[in-house]
Amino acid sequence: MKPKDVQVFPIATDTLVLRSRTWERLKFEIEYALQRGTTANSYLIQGEKIALIDPPGESFTEIFLNALKERIDPTTIDYVIVGHVNPNRGETLKALLEIAPQITIVCSNPGAILLPNILLPQFPAQLKVIKGEDTFLDLGKGHQLGFIPTPNPRYPAQLCTYDPKTEILFTDKLFGSHVCGDQVFDEGWKIYAEDRRYYFDCLIAPYAKQVATGLEKLSQKPARIYATGHGPLVKYGLKELTLSYQQWLTNQKSQALSVALIYASAYGNTATLAQAIARGITKAGVGVESINAEVAQPEEIKEAINQCSGFIFGSPTLGGHAPTQIQTALGITLANADKTKLAGVFGSFGWSGEAIDLLESKFRDGGYRFGFDPIRVKFKPTDATLKTCEEAGTDFAQAVKKAQKSRKPKASVNESQTARTEQALGRIVGSLCIVTCQQEDVGGAMLASWVSQATFNPPGFTVAVAKERAIESLLYTGSPFVLNILREGEHIGLMKHFLKPFGPGEDRFEGIETETAENGSPILKDALAYLECQVGDRMECGDHWVIYGVTKKGQVLHDGVTAVHHRKSGNHY
Repeated sequence: MKPKDVQVFPIATDTLVLRSRTWERLKFEIEYALQRGTTANSYLIQGEKIALIDPPGESFTEIFLNALKERIDPTTIDYVIVGHVNPNRGETLKALLEIAPQITIVCSNPGAILLPNILLPQFPAQLKVIKGEDTFLDLGKGHQLGFIPTPNPRYPAQLCTYDPKTEILFTDKLFGSHVCGDQVFDEGWKIYAEDRRYYFDCLIAPYAKQVATGLEKLSQKPARIYATGHGPLVKYGLKELTLSYQQWLTNQKSQALSVALIYASAYGNTATLAQAIARGITKAGVGVESINAEVAQPEEIKEAINQCSGFIFGSPTLGGHAPTQIQTALGITLANADKTKLAGVFGSFGWSGEAIDLLESKFRDGGYRFGFDPIRVKFKPTDATLKTCEEAGTDFAQAVKKAQKSRKPKASVNESQTARTEQALGRIVGSLCIVTCQQEDVGGAMLASWVSQATFNPPGFTVAVAKERAIESLLYTGSPFVLNILREGEHIGLMKHFLKPFGPGEDRFEGIETETAENGSPILKDALAYLECQVGDRMECGDHWVIYGVTKKGQVLHDGVTAVHHRKSGNHY
């Protein structure tokens, strides 16, 4: 594994990017789960005055400051522009202020509220607060920077910066990707499509309404480069990525059902859990209205509760209690939420979890049904915890969809063209297989019947995976898995086992005889044959992902023929 470093590169007149890089995962947060490393991109504009934009988090503090000192005397920096404010970035800011106390920090109004506690004991520092789009910062040499506040519940202080001289839009969390490499710009931008979509689904989709508003503001700026906070800078695929964001946001906002996800987070852990739950909800085709109770207005909470199909509360425990903002949101919800709406509760804590117990008891006493068992996480979440949260979110979304479907009148069945087409489609026969995979502490398995050989060289096949399947998030390009092909006459037991509903985080292989393949995935000993595979590509197709698996090795385990699945209709498995 390569060590962390800082890559410095000129990207325009008087403008440098300092890319703090790691090829490791960096954080236990769901948006880093592809484990392709990341870059924390900072920018230096050297006009008659000097501005540093978006210093990295504490994982890079030392190497970043060393790289900065090689380029410039920090005591000559006039401004540090902070695109979003959090304790992680605050550590680098504090270290920078120790050696350059003359710096004026530029941030949004919400950022100015958050900064004092984060920067102690260095604070007070000089502050320039951006209260709207009419505030400018003239660095000289034509670099008159403009600012566009683009807040969302996860990052209420988010601020984008625009330099009209270079036509660079510094986008902070927007348009990024968690991937590390030597490319500064996105030449061959299509190779980053999967990373950018995954980043969007994890980090942006839960805030579709607010992000769409922000993108409308940004569209007024003629940009030729998106200087992102993470990953390659967007230049060659800028138009295509912008259109993709607009389409993805439209898809999220147009969902017929939505879940109100209301949370507060003292140290970021509860927010991380909320992100994973939101990811599970959106992948199941249900919208999410994420609300940070610490900054939301009561009317916003009331409106979300009235419009949602279900609601989920997340809270830390502070001094044995839920934060005041969560208690206020709880009161609003109990007073306004219909009893038919599904509820959920989660939270993190250090020594006790009274806040989670409070929320659970209040909703149970109020007569609400729960979409998943309350989730209690001590200290920081792990990969296994995040997978459990994602699966809980998916289960919640499926329960909401089921409840909605039960309220609709059943359509009459007739011999229409649609019915005839479905009957014909159902005559396509599929092999019965079990897809299995294991990535460190997280495993997955699913019954699959939409499987077909696709290539001779390399030997490969396709398998369709429904978007809401738990295993879907473990089947990205490069991921290892095993295709276990079931044996006719001996397949019923395995089929029933893997068809049953599993709870979030439940062991899929309990009671099943397995051995471990070379790629780390489980082989089912009672299968007819198995193939060790790697995801070569994946394509979004309506309500499924089609996974192209490249076969590395395989073996027939027993005599017999493949079990197949005959269907009467093409509108279900």
